[in-house]
Amino acid sequence: VQLQASGGGLVQSGGSLTLSCAVSIRGTGILFMGWFRQGAGKEREFVSQISWSRGSTSYADSVKGRFTISRDSGKSTVYLQMNSLKPEDTAVYFCAGWRLGRSKYEVWGQGTQVTVSS
Repeated sequence: VQLQASGGGLVQSGGSLTLSCAVSIRGTGILFMGWFRQGAGKEREFVSQISWSRGSTSYADSVKGRFTISRDSGKSTVYLQMNSLKPEDTAVYFCAGWRLGRSKYEVWGQGTQVTVSS
């Protein structure tokens, strides 16, 4: 599995961005796709995830109601729509894949920078 994230950038507080993650799957299929983020000097944290087959979703409390994860199975792409962005959302955002038969996220994209100015 290979992941390619894109869509980051600079946005003002209150603005919106949509991140995309192109998923190239060979061999073992995907169970979950997730988005994580890592701010400067901080540990990487979970943002959201989606079940690849069922489409069920979950979110970190800090983004609930503002971010929406979705997937387009036909295009093998996962999206993270981010609204009402805050300066504290500034981070490098990573998409990740949890393959069938595995116990955790083990495939990671290269990350895309999101910067929210106040």
